[in-house]
Amino acid sequence: MISGGIFDLPAKEQRLALLDTEMAAPAFWDDNRRAQDLIRERTEVARAVERVAELTRQASDLGVLVELAHETGDDGSLDAEIGEGVRRLRRELDEFELKVMLSGSHDARPAIVSIHPGAGGTESQDWAQMLMRMYLRWCERAGFKAEVVDLLPGEEAGIKSVTVRIVGPNAYGWLKSESGVHRLVRISPFDSQARRHTSFASVWVYPVVDESIEVEVHEKDLRIDTYRASGAGGQHVNKTDSAVRLTHLPTGIVVACQNDRSQHRNRAQAYAMLRARLYELELQKRREAAEAAAATKSDIGWGHQIRSYVLQPYQMVKDLRTGVENSSPDSVLGCDLNEFMEAVFAYQVDENRAKSVHDID
Repeated sequence: MISGGIFDLPAKEQRLALLDTEMAAPAFWDDNRRAQDLIRERTEVARAVERVAELTRQASDLGVLVELAHETGDDGSLDAEIGEGVRRLRRELDEFELKVMLSGSHDARPAIVSIHPGAGGTESQDWAQMLMRMYLRWCERAGFKAEVVDLLPGEEAGIKSVTVRIVGPNAYGWLKSESGVHRLVRISPFDSQARRHTSFASVWVYPVVDESIEVEVHEKDLRIDTYRASGAGGQHVNKTDSAVRLTHLPTGIVVACQNDRSQHRNRAQAYAMLRARLYELELQKRREAAEAAAATKSDIGWGHQIRSYVLQPYQMVKDLRTGVENSSPDSVLGCDLNEFMEAVFAYQVDENRAKSVHDID
């Protein structure tokens, strides 16, 4: 899986040599921003190449130990050492493989997660809130910082929308696989006749745009609204129009932020969210253009139903892209999402590898 698989060692070594050549050029520091980007890239590539070399040495040493045991007719005294070496190498290979899968150009950035219920009123709004709790619990377990920047409660229960900003190692890389429509089947707690209902909610994940990436937002293309943020009431009621809503007229994208008492800080946060949405929209257009040009479309598509959570008449969570199933919906809704995320990573690696082979052919 390392050489010629998810990690193309010859290509990385060739890239490292090219970066060293560029960095040795007299004009390297003429463009400071580009120079810093190349230095960061070289550090990452060199670290990955060195890690592959280290893992290769470990595998070679383990192979020598196995050969030694075979040639000397060992009575089993080396079995424990060999077994521990195999387990340690397997664990380190799995960790390295996951790190390579999370090495996309935006994977290391913070993420913005936006959840909206589908048609169905209170039932779908409650499902959207269940998803919000699931992701907040997942962030807590992963050690990520999750900040709810905009929340619109439902009239009876649930939420009409929520936007969460998540910061942590490879936050966007982990969460991008959650973009799509999530389906819930259960006996409705809001139905007096205890009938089974199907609810839908959409989850969209965007990378927080780095300041070095230029996304133009013109004032003439915006409608800016201010309003009083929702609060607990009583002495805590908001008395100023601190909440900010931005509507991007050309695309119809709407973002809002009300988590801070300062309108200025809410406006800055809303601008950052809008830039992230516009950047993701541009990436989506490029992906669609590339798919149209290749006349193929991956089974893992953004904006389509991706996962079903069935609580009645049986217990099952199934990812419709990878086929991964879990018979304990409570554990999944409690934040056990990694098996689904990692399966999507592996699926995408296989898809990319198949496309590469097709291109070569």
